[in-house]
Amino acid sequence: MSTDFVIIGYSGHAYVVIESAFESNLNIIGYTMPQISNSNPYDLSYLGSESDANFIGLKKDFNYILGVGDNETRERLYNNLIANGKKVSSVINPSAKIAESVVIGKGVFISAGAIINPQSKIKEAAIINSGAIVEHECEIDKASHIGPGAVLCGNVYVGKRTFVGANSVVKQGVKIGHDAIIGAGTVVLSDVADNDKLVGNPGRLL
Repeated sequence: MSTDFVIIGYSGHAYVVIESAFESNLNIIGYTMPQISNSNPYDLSYLGSESDANFIGLKKDFNYILGVGDNETRERLYNNLIANGKKVSSVINPSAKIAESVVIGKGVFISAGAIINPQSKIKEAAIINSGAIVEHECEIDKASHIGPGAVLCGNVYVGKRTFVGANSVVKQGVKIGHDAIIGAGTVVLSDVADNDKLVGNPGRLL
């Protein structure tokens, strides 16, 4: 298996992923996007679009890293890569504190200063952003995003493609459905249904 890594996406969130990858001594050789980026701060080679039928990566043995912040897009990209038999790797910043019993899926990003406590599960293509705390026995489902500084108390479930905003607090035992949005700084005290949008302290529906 190749030790060369390719990042999908090359702006904003991808820069954070790249920094963590470099801190982990991963060799990123290029990036993919629908079009070449106007900015190239890490001097990476443009390899084309991963959705192109003639994409060079389909014939090469690269390891892929997800650098896209949008949950739905990230899930789609992950599914396409897996369907094409490609390896999608997780990136974990060395400063993250992760209990030995935590289960981490493919294509996950865990940023600097994150804490993930025992018996938690982080599913495929999820993001645990800078300084977030995921307490014991939580489950973060596929392609969801726990924002910077968010705190999930014990036994919290976060559904697929759900976004939990920066500095939010989720009470122990709460279940948040799929495709929900929890606004920055929200305090979540009870279960949240699929597609709900919650803001405020205490959290209220929009």
